[in-house]
Amino acid sequence: MRDPPRILAVDDVPENLEIVSMRLSAHGYEVVTAADGEEGLEKARALKPDLILLDIMMPKLDGIAVLKELKGDKSLDFIPVILLTAKSDRTDIVAGLDAGGDDYLTKPFDQGALVARVRSMLRIKALHDLVQDQARQLEKQTKELAAWNSTLEERVARQVGEIERISRLKRFLSPQIADVVAASGEAQSLLESHRREVTVLFCDLRGFTAFTELAEPEEVMKVLNEYHRALGSHIDRYEGTLERFAGDGMLTLFNDPLPCPDHAERAVRMALDMRASVGELAVIWRKRGHELGFGIGVALGYATLGRIGFERRFDYSAVGSVTNLASRLCDEARSGQILVETRVLNAVEDKFETRALPPMTLKGFRRPVDAYEIIRASAAIETA
Repeated sequence: MRDPPRILAVDDVPENLEIVSMRLSAHGYEVVTAADGEEGLEKARALKPDLILLDIMMPKLDGIAVLKELKGDKSLDFIPVILLTAKSDRTDIVAGLDAGGDDYLTKPFDQGALVARVRSMLRIKALHDLVQDQARQLEKQTKELAAWNSTLEERVARQVGEIERISRLKRFLSPQIADVVAASGEAQSLLESHRREVTVLFCDLRGFTAFTELAEPEEVMKVLNEYHRALGSHIDRYEGTLERFAGDGMLTLFNDPLPCPDHAERAVRMALDMRASVGELAVIWRKRGHELGFGIGVALGYATLGRIGFERRFDYSAVGSVTNLASRLCDEARSGQILVETRVLNAVEDKFETRALPPMTLKGFRRPVDAYEIIRASAAIETA
């Protein structure tokens, strides 16, 4: 509602319009007049007043007809109407109220009654406008909430997809690498089949088969859980890629799917840490009556890598002689030994103490393989 409220007075008697204008203007209202029903209807539609004082008995278009036009016009907001009549006949009053009038005054009317009825109707108008504003605001907020809910649903769907994608990646990547791959948005392309130079570390326990034949299944599972937990922490720390594990055997890749320049050194350093951790576990296992050793083989070479499997189960795998070589070196390693082949030695020999071994005849390789044992990190490196 306007401030001050705008009142439209419609009457075919100029003296009545003058009296109404003078009295209402004196109370701070803006008053607009119309001399007949047609003019009143035109000004009501153009000016959209806050209140209409409408005479019933007028030429051309009487007040009842004007009232019906106003109440039937969907383009107009609610405008209260006070009917003015010079008759005491109840028929006009009833007809006017039935047509949509909100109140009435009979002429001649005194100033106090006029002002009181005007104030009453304007209070109703103000309350109606407030309700309408609140309804519009509520409708706007409802639409905004619906839009926000839609946006939120999309965000949740994207986040759920992201979580699922990261969860799949973490099945075979360290958490750090999985996060980098997921953040890059290139997970799909990184996991497609490709060829790359990698360092492969294969490790397993010595005496595990005999242990499983004698020990209870629950004890076997306990040992495996302790073993996997210890080695898994090193794989995560060195950002390796767990290609697979089966029982006590574990194969870890370096330099894929994300490249690292020192992948051979990382693999050997992890091998030393793994040996130390399993050595501590072996003391505990020995107290429980289990004699278990640990061997490691490390090889460097090219492999074809990528995701393999089917819709319900995917793994990340490396195919190539380098994985077989690491596995065969592991088979030849005695408990506590870390065996590497020539390419690994060439990449790390200035950082570790090594010992050359006689060439080994390995299953699946036609020629003997030169092998070397990693003793420890070199003194210079350890001091640094």
